[in-house]
Amino acid sequence: MKPSEHQSLDQILESAVVVSWADLMRGAQTGLIHIEYGFAPSGTLDYLQVWSSITRGHWLLACAYWMSASKFHYTGIHFDNGYQSEGLAHTLEVVMQHQNAFALPPNLGRQGLLQITTPTEEESTAAAASVSEAYDRISSGLGQQAPA
Repeated sequence: MKPSEHQSLDQILESAVVVSWADLMRGAQTGLIHIEYGFAPSGTLDYLQVWSSITRGHWLLACAYWMSASKFHYTGIHFDNGYQSEGLAHTLEVVMQHQNAFALPPNLGRQGLLQITTPTEEESTAAAASVSEAYDRISSGLGQQAPA
């Protein structure tokens, strides 16, 4: 990836899940993850949900991240159904708070959906590098901002 190119949001979300695969699969050898996301009227992401399926056809909400509060949820990340992943929580916080650092998918008036299957060792290595590169790019961008 050229330094001037932005990673897409879909790419970084997929990488974040792959890096946290063991936490989301709870020891199972294989499984499937869905990431569903929706847009705010401004065109930025308002929320995302990570769903895990270890048993075919049985989906559990692992976590959700909301940019705005409502009477049904608070802002930030919330884990459900006994899931927990400090690494995923941190990555989703960085991604959602710095959405402008990524190429957002077009808002086509519908929810977005990513499906992620059991990663190979090579895919896991590439995902870790992708997350690391995103952190580096975001922190260097923050360091270059002029003081207020």
